[in-house]
Amino acid sequence: MPNLIRLIIGFAFVGAAVALMIFGFWGWGSLLIFLSIIIFVTFFYNENMLIAQWHLRKDNMDKAEKSLARIKNFEKELNKTQYGYYNLLIGLIQSRTAPMKSEKYFKQALSYGLYMDHNIALAKLSLAGIAMGKRNKREATMYLAEAKKADKNKLLADQIKQMKDQMGLMDKQQQVRYSNR
Repeated sequence: MPNLIRLIIGFAFVGAAVALMIFGFWGWGSLLIFLSIIIFVTFFYNENMLIAQWHLRKDNMDKAEKSLARIKNFEKELNKTQYGYYNLLIGLIQSRTAPMKSEKYFKQALSYGLYMDHNIALAKLSLAGIAMGKRNKREATMYLAEAKKADKNKLLADQIKQMKDQMGLMDKQQQVRYSNR
């Protein structure tokens, strides 16, 4: 449902609740106030995005993908602050099946803007993994340094360390490959 329609319905519920309370129907008015609060919350946090995040935490990618697929036109249905998170969620889902295709979603998420530092770090860490998959060490090192800088609460410190160790192994593999020639 587009956000403009959500706002119209929310304000209609508030108006109806005030009218009901004026005429003495406090119970129905309170119920409509509660429903309008839920509608206004879904204006800022899309329900399909919340459901997709919940399924991602439960590691159920199929259901997360289905709930994100319900968002037909994200520019009309989401707030501008949610564009980055929408692309981040799609990138996380795509990274399980087709990691190289998920790169564009992570870059779009960063360009739209992510407001939490650990999400920025997650996107940059994913981009570093994709760059390592492409054997682009310079880009991977850059993204890892940016991810480490963005990870202020050290939530991804173990993953960053593992990625650095894998880059070291990548160097050793290249040295072995060159020495065998």
